[in-house]
Amino acid sequence: MDKKLYVCVYGAAGADIDRVFIDESETLGFEMAKRNMGLIFGGGATGVMGAVARGMKKGNGAIVGIAPSFFDTDGVLYRECCEFIYPKDMRERKKMLEERADCFIACPGGIGTLDEFFEILTLKQLGRHDKKIVLLDVDGYFDPLVKLLCGIVERRFAAENIFSLFKVCKGALEALDYIEG
Repeated sequence: MDKKLYVCVYGAAGADIDRVFIDESETLGFEMAKRNMGLIFGGGATGVMGAVARGMKKGNGAIVGIAPSFFDTDGVLYRECCEFIYPKDMRERKKMLEERADCFIACPGGIGTLDEFFEILTLKQLGRHDKKIVLLDVDGYFDPLVKLLCGIVERRFAAENIFSLFKVCKGALEALDYIEG
């Protein structure tokens, strides 16, 4: 039997976001489970993170949460993970996410999500890993980021090949097809 592919999903933890992001994230989790993929994520119970985990749970998928114990307060962490790891801090968390994942999907999120995306992208650019990276551009969420990156390339602060280091996908199925391809 083939080794299970573990996908690290980054995304918003906030609960007060548009339903379109929640729905696509739950679809992502459910489709991952259907394809026998495992989820590695920041362990959040709400927002995009919680939606992906709920989708995985509906599909009976393997879920690994990683979050420092200071997040372990009522309602913050997703309690139905197969495994939960408590690193000492956020830096150790990011390292564990990176090491345990076979690939990465950045869903819509805030500055924490962008931090995680840019760190994993930078590490790939530096040759520290060769894992696939996806920006899941639900409802055009990442369009301004892609425009910013185009400006960075145009002004020669980065080489055009940065666009070969990740793929922008409009939906969960496209993202998973890319990861499996």
